[in-house]
Amino acid sequence: MLPEWVSLLPPWLVFGLLGGGAASAVAAGVFLIGGRLFPGKPTASGQRIDGPTRRRTEIRRYLRTVGEPFTEDYERHGETVEFYLPERDVALTFDAQAYFRLERNGTYTVLCEHEMPVHALGRRLPFEVPTRETASTAGENPVDEAFAYLGLSRPATTEEVRDAYRDRVLSVHPDHGGSQAEFKRLQEAYATAREHAAG
Repeated sequence: MLPEWVSLLPPWLVFGLLGGGAASAVAAGVFLIGGRLFPGKPTASGQRIDGPTRRRTEIRRYLRTVGEPFTEDYERHGETVEFYLPERDVALTFDAQAYFRLERNGTYTVLCEHEMPVHALGRRLPFEVPTRETASTAGENPVDEAFAYLGLSRPATTEEVRDAYRDRVLSVHPDHGGSQAEFKRLQEAYATAREHAAG
């Protein structure tokens, strides 16, 4: 039997609470089953190739294409920015708060929205960069770039990609004297190459 206080509640409230709980349980079940039936492709770092990882890869490739030296995950005026161009004192960040704090401290800062096409970055930089056509024709294919970074040529098997990653990881891992930025770049290259490996 139901406790006495439940009978004091209006019937519409009791049915609303029960119906809401049942609907929430059904929605959770749909998401759980959908996640098991349609899992995302696994990567080396456990991340998907979209979202921030993809944006960072696009910006990294663009800066290399225009020949601009940069540092990743750089601390400037107490803020860690995703990219810093040391020769020009320009910071690139996804964080709006960091953008405003750095601007107040005199560092030219570009706020990179996740929806912004990477070729639009050139218009926001305070110096002349190659046009979109020049940049797009000069850049490499990101998949070929990932294989080249691992010292492999396409087609390479999943085992060859894994072995190349294991050989390289010891020299770039932060615990073995490497940098965090280089280690992150290796993980992204491994994830991309593994996804496009033969077999």
